[in-house]
Amino acid sequence: MTPSDRRDGTAETVRAARAARAVEAVWRIEAARIVATLTRYVGDFGLAEDLAQEALAAALREWPRSGVPGNPGAWLTTAAKRRAIDGWRRREVAERALALVADAQRAHEAEAAEEAPGDPDAIGDDVLRLVFISCHPVLSREAQLALTLRVVGGLTTAQIARAFLLPVPTVQQRIVRAKQKLAAAEVPFELPAAAERGRRLGGVLGVLYLMFSEGHVATSGPDWMRPELAMEALRLARVVAALMPAEPEVHGLVALMAYTASRFSSRIDAEGHPVLLAEQHRASWDRALIGLGDRALERADAQWARRAAGSGAAGRGDAVSGAYTLQARIAACHASAARFADTDWRRIAEIYRELCAVAPSPVAELNRAIAVAEAEGPLVGLELVERLAGERALAAGHLLPSVRGELLARLGRDDEAAAELDRAAALATNARERAVLCEKAAAVRDRDPGASGP
Repeated sequence: MTPSDRRDGTAETVRAARAARAVEAVWRIEAARIVATLTRYVGDFGLAEDLAQEALAAALREWPRSGVPGNPGAWLTTAAKRRAIDGWRRREVAERALALVADAQRAHEAEAAEEAPGDPDAIGDDVLRLVFISCHPVLSREAQLALTLRVVGGLTTAQIARAFLLPVPTVQQRIVRAKQKLAAAEVPFELPAAAERGRRLGGVLGVLYLMFSEGHVATSGPDWMRPELAMEALRLARVVAALMPAEPEVHGLVALMAYTASRFSSRIDAEGHPVLLAEQHRASWDRALIGLGDRALERADAQWARRAAGSGAAGRGDAVSGAYTLQARIAACHASAARFADTDWRRIAEIYRELCAVAPSPVAELNRAIAVAEAEGPLVGLELVERLAGERALAAGHLLPSVRGELLARLGRDDEAAAELDRAAALATNARERAVLCEKAAAVRDRDPGASGP
């Protein structure tokens, strides 16, 4: 091989790697829009995803040679549509429809080449239809979650499996069966009627919250966050809120997401390392998103008050609220504190107590223990944490040993703390989070015994 051959080979490898990174980035951001557009185009949810995957494979072949197009999302969509037309042509069906669609496609391609990215605030879009299809009542709750995270969130099957602590084949089967069930039920690609939306609302909000959570802290991979995924979940939640303004929990979820997203830019440093809440530069929190959170929380509280008045609960003094609204109130407490030391931890602990009554979960109890530790001291918080040691939902994750290690360190029980932090690091599936836990364990081991303690 000549030096010239080697240079050519190196350049080709670099172009292929650059194209692969571009394909991955475009897919992470545009997957939901592409699949939603294709679903509307071909009328088949499963076929749409298959076509999108074929377009991705074509991009990996062509972009290293031709370069990344100016509008890669439009390129992928167009490539997938062409494959759909090819498929229809091969099957020699719907000939008249084919001619009409092909004409429309040619007209569309001329516009798509220069088409700007979609308006992120557009209402009533294809992605929302995709969300409601994924949360259709014919599917089980587990299938709804897996399918939405796959086709709307753009997560891989392995990432979903890690998020739910399930084997990959189980998630694969769940997604395949969900698609088959939707096809058998001939579910239309449209928003449900207003009366039907309420029945599906719980599932929709649940999957949007999971999407946001995955963007807030990625379950795996080299990046700690996937902000584009979280912001897409917030956008969709705002669309749902516009469709269903009398539903308090929709506004509660919007508020929760907005408050949380306001801190995104301060959650990582210039090298991508996580920055914990106590160390964040609060002046950099996004005031516009905090304002959005305030307005959404006011709407949620107003709707809850209206419901309480209608049911008579307000007269009895009964507390009426939902899980998302309560979590938004907690996030509002953080947003209103100028410094970490100014945080009203007693108020937060009280809201967590309400949350544990409304939506009991070991994770909520663990968060309540953290708030109690801040309000009343680490020993009181640790006692609450110890009560959760037998919870199966926490047994395989890093959260419980992470919190326990933090509280033990604050009590000066350094050997126990380091062991717990090591255990948490071993269980963490996100590389950045694992690194932080390892650093904490090392810091506890290295510190002067006389400098630790309550």
